[in-house]
Amino acid sequence: MALRIYGDSISGNCLKVKWTADRLGIAYDWIETNVLTAETRTSAFMALNPAGQVPLAVFPDGRPLAQSNAIIFHLAEGSDLIPGNAFDRAKMLEWMFWEQYSHEPYIAVARFQVLYLGKPVESLEPRLIERGADALARLETQLQRSTFLVGDKLTLADVALVAYTRVAHEGGFDLSLYPAVEAWVGRVEADLGIR
Repeated sequence: MALRIYGDSISGNCLKVKWTADRLGIAYDWIETNVLTAETRTSAFMALNPAGQVPLAVFPDGRPLAQSNAIIFHLAEGSDLIPGNAFDRAKMLEWMFWEQYSHEPYIAVARFQVLYLGKPVESLEPRLIERGADALARLETQLQRSTFLVGDKLTLADVALVAYTRVAHEGGFDLSLYPAVEAWVGRVEADLGIR
């Protein structure tokens, strides 16, 4: 049995798992799991992941692993996507933890509300937009200093953060205000072979 990845193609968290597996040449079966129709809430899915969330990786031996950044870290173990230097590795993890706490909850939520719930940007909670803009400004500051988030080559930090940054405009964020971020998105997309 191959690695199975349960994911919804509208989700940046799911796509980052797909992109990592593709970049590393890891064979897998993608199982499209629609969150909008509650496919993650079925008893069969909940038996695999009681949290009822995608992405979910189920390894050939049957062990499940949830949470996008945990999955990509496991998949990339020993690869060039994880720095060999201990401090650089810790900086990569710092960005990945920050992504889930200070970026994704604002950028991804605004995108979901606008794109999938049909809300006008003007109706979104102002704090959501402020925090999202703060996250993009934080990325801009870093990317004015370095080619990628941790030095001069792609790491999992870039994979994790590009997932929702590249589609931030769908949530009402103007990426042209962040030229270093825009250029970085292009570099990461090129390296991962995505568009």
